[in-house]
Amino acid sequence: MSVVKTLSRQIKDFSELVSFEHTIFSSSFILIAMVVASMQVYGIPWCGWEKFILCILALVSARNFAMGFNRFKDRDIDINNARTNKRPSVDGRIKLSALVLFNVCNAGIFVLVSYYINMLAFSLSVPFLLILAFYSYTKRFSALAHWVLGVCLGLAPIAGVIAIMGEIPLWSVFLSCGVLFWVAGFDLLYSIQDIEFDKANHLHSIPAYFGIEKTLWISRFCHICAIGFWSAFVYQAHLGVLAYIGLGISALMLCYEQYLVSVHIKHIPKAFFVTNGYLGIIFFCSILFDSLRAVYGD
Repeated sequence: MSVVKTLSRQIKDFSELVSFEHTIFSSSFILIAMVVASMQVYGIPWCGWEKFILCILALVSARNFAMGFNRFKDRDIDINNARTNKRPSVDGRIKLSALVLFNVCNAGIFVLVSYYINMLAFSLSVPFLLILAFYSYTKRFSALAHWVLGVCLGLAPIAGVIAIMGEIPLWSVFLSCGVLFWVAGFDLLYSIQDIEFDKANHLHSIPAYFGIEKTLWISRFCHICAIGFWSAFVYQAHLGVLAYIGLGISALMLCYEQYLVSVHIKHIPKAFFVTNGYLGIIFFCSILFDSLRAVYGD
């Protein structure tokens, strides 16, 4: 029983380490890409169990590596920040050797899964991992870290399209650019919580450079760009009315997110975790139902 308890505790600690529940931020948009790509290749919004499972394995392993590497690289920062000093990577629950092994294993799984998807996915697997790792360094020398994080999450729909189509169509670039600016926009809001810590520790972030008010406006601009790119995606992919309705709801949710934070920064966790999670689900469902409507009629 002690072995089972130890294993269960380790799984819980690693899940907390990578904030596994937040995988939804990435999964919604890779699923959107897979649905649209499957419609164009197979005529139905389904690619089959084999490719679906491979894509999910690739998503989870890539995200685990990105989060694990970030926790590994930021140990010296996290241990001094009151918001992060209880993370398993710095409070002793996960040893350094275990953290390194976790990262190596997930990187290996991602490359191996990419090999079984197709050769384009395999050839891009290591560059993708390097981009994911690069994010962990950016805050140490550039305030562009918010947009680099956006690039990292924006790779998810690109990966989904590559898995189904073996190429990168224009609509998937628009979808990924929308994710880039969506993520940058909410990361700008989230980083407001660390404004004083970043200043004191000479870390680079937009809030530390420009203050809260200007950060709010930059975040709003990013979310306007996100809606613009997602509009181009829906148009370029020739999606229907339900997709446009989902796009409109997503725009309203981003407005609500901006409103919450503008009222008081104490609402940042609610704006970050709740609103963004529902946005991805709603946008995905609208595109899935739009595709099903196109196949099976009204």
